[in-house]
Amino acid sequence: MPQHNDMFELTVSDMELIETGLRSTLAALSHAQLGETEDGRTDREDTVRRIQELLGRLHDQKVFYRPKNAVYVGG
Repeated sequence: MPQHNDMFELTVSDMELIETGLRSTLAALSHAQLGETEDGRTDREDTVRRIQELLGRLHDQKVFYRPKNAVYVGG
């Protein structure tokens, strides 16, 4: 049985493109509510939830800059 590749070589711009695409899809799905069936609504809400969770996991993997020798002032 083949194994999954767990070593990805993505650049920062690749990640930005992925996040932009996910956010665009999320926005489109969030506004598509008129005239849908109960099954369609359930599927849409499940997809929205999965996209939000994926965006959260991507955010949690980022390393944010903090100066080592100076006082950090967040904003």
